[in-house]
Amino acid sequence: MGFSYKPLWHLLVEKGLTKTQFREELGIGTVQLAKMGKDEYVSMETIDKICTYFRVQPNDVIEHKPDEESARE
Repeated sequence: MGFSYKPLWHLLVEKGLTKTQFREELGIGTVQLAKMGKDEYVSMETIDKICTYFRVQPNDVIEHKPDEESARE
């Protein structure tokens, strides 16, 4: 799986922001938002914008989810 943005979605709920409001305020594109919705990789620049906006650390926005196969090695 790689990474999950579940902490980010919880943060949006806590702050009372919709995904659209969040995207517009940060100035990120719909593609980046869609990738995060699918737990796909986004640039570190996007992660930096999110962390700066909310004044949080990356682990408050993303969490690592190792693949089952990789976890056994």
